[in-house]
Amino acid sequence: MIALTLAEVAQAVGGSTHDIPDPSLPVSGPVLTDSRLVVPGSLFVAFDGERVDGHDFAGQAVAAGAVAVLAARPVGVPAIVVDDVRGALGALAREVIRRLGVDVVALTGSSGKTSTKDLIAQLLTRLGPTVYPEGSLNNEIGLPLTALRAEAGTRNLVLEMGARGIGHIRYLTELTPPRIGVVLNVGTAHIGEFGGREQIAQAKGEMVESLPGEAEGGIAVLNADDPYVRAMANRTKARCVFFGESREASVRAEDVRLDPKGRGVFTLRTPTGCAPVTLRLYGEHHVSNALAAAAVAGELGMPVEEIASALSEAGSLSRWRMEVTERPDGVTVVNDAYNANPDSMRAALRALVAMGRGSGAEGGRTFAVLGEMAELGEDSLAEHDAIGRLAVRLNVSKLVAVGGEAAAWLDMGAKNEGSWGEESVHVSDAETAIDLLRSQLRPGDVVLVKASRSVGLERVAQALADAEGGAGARGEV
Repeated sequence: MIALTLAEVAQAVGGSTHDIPDPSLPVSGPVLTDSRLVVPGSLFVAFDGERVDGHDFAGQAVAAGAVAVLAARPVGVPAIVVDDVRGALGALAREVIRRLGVDVVALTGSSGKTSTKDLIAQLLTRLGPTVYPEGSLNNEIGLPLTALRAEAGTRNLVLEMGARGIGHIRYLTELTPPRIGVVLNVGTAHIGEFGGREQIAQAKGEMVESLPGEAEGGIAVLNADDPYVRAMANRTKARCVFFGESREASVRAEDVRLDPKGRGVFTLRTPTGCAPVTLRLYGEHHVSNALAAAAVAGELGMPVEEIASALSEAGSLSRWRMEVTERPDGVTVVNDAYNANPDSMRAALRALVAMGRGSGAEGGRTFAVLGEMAELGEDSLAEHDAIGRLAVRLNVSKLVAVGGEAAAWLDMGAKNEGSWGEESVHVSDAETAIDLLRSQLRPGDVVLVKASRSVGLERVAQALADAEGGAGARGEV
C-alpha cells in the first residue's frame, strides 16, 4: 500500500484513534487480516468472524510490528475504531485507488473468472507492474485487500468480482472503479440464490453500468457468444469490444481445435492482425477465457504477436483448477475441485474426454469423480441429473458420484441414461472413492475430480496424485 499516516487512514475510514501516541506514524507495510503474517509497518484488520475474533489477536499483531489495528472497539493497543470494519476496509481501498490513479481492469462472469484473471494478469505484467488477487479473492473483503497491495509504481490492477445477489458488483465497483470491465458469461452458478438467469444477468451487468463513458476511456469487454452478455452493450456508456468465435466479435478465435492433450489451439484474430495460439490450459472452454484476456491486453497497447506468445506461455496461477498431474505409472489426475456449477462441470467433462482421446494409451479410460454443485436451489435435482446423463453421453468410462443426495442424483442420471448400469457408482465419502479408484486405475487412465468447494473433493485428487510415490510431473494449466 502507498504510505498513509494513521491520521489519514482514520480520516479515510471515518474512524477515531485510540491509544495512538503519534497519529503521524505511517502505515508503510501491507494491510492484513491474519496476525501471523504481520510485518513491521502493517495495518492489522480485526474481523469478528464466526469462529475467530480478530480483536483477540490485536496485541499479537502490534507486538509483531503492526503500526495499528483497524477495529470495531478499543483493544488496548494503537487502534483506529470504526462502526463497520468491513465497510472501513472498503473505504480505505477506495481512497488508495483514488490517490494512485491506477488503471483498473475488473471482470465478472458465472464461470471462468479466476482462470481469466490469471491470464489477464500474466499478459499485463508484460506491460508493467501489475497487481492481481491470489486465488479467488473476489468479495467485499478479498477485493479491497488486493487493491491495497497496489503501490506508487503499479500500472495495472486486475480485480475479480463475484456476486451472490443484485447490488454486490455495484458495491465492489464503487470501491475500485474500473476503466475496463469484462463480462465473461451468464450461466447457472448460484442460480438458487439469484432465482434465474435473467437475475444473474442483471447482477453481472452492474459491471458495465459502472464504467466511465467512451470519451473518458471506458471500455466494456463483452462475450459476443453469450446473448445475455451481448445485450449488456445497451447498459453502458463505455465503448464495447466483443470477443468470441462469433463473426460479430472483433477479437475472435478461428480454426479452433484441441491438441492430443486436450489443450486449445486456434488463430487469434484482432483488428490489428492475427497470430497462432497454443494454450497450456486444458479444455476448449479456455479459448473463450483467452480471448477475453487478449481483448484487454490489446486495448492496453500490446501487439497481437506478443499477446499470442504470452497466451501460449501462460499457465494457471491458482490451485485446483484443471491442475494436471501425470503419475509415473501413466495415470493422469485432473484436480478441478476448487468449485463447480453446471456450466463449468460440462466444460470439465468435455475436457476429460478430449484428454482421454489424446492419452495415446491402448485401453486408457476416463473417470469422472464428481460431487455436489451447491447453491442451485430448486434446479438442483434436474441439474445434477443432467450432468450424470452427460457423462454417459460423452462416453466417460465411469462416473464416481461422491456424497449425499446430490451425488445420488448424479448417479441416477447416469444410470437412467446408460445401458447396463455399470457406467456409474455412488459412494458416500472421499475415502471410499479413493479406495475404489486405487483398486481400478491402470496406466493410461485419466481421472477428473470436481465438485463445489464445500465438498472437499481435493482430498481425492491429492491422494490419487500422490499415489505411486507422487513423483509425477504437474502440468502447467
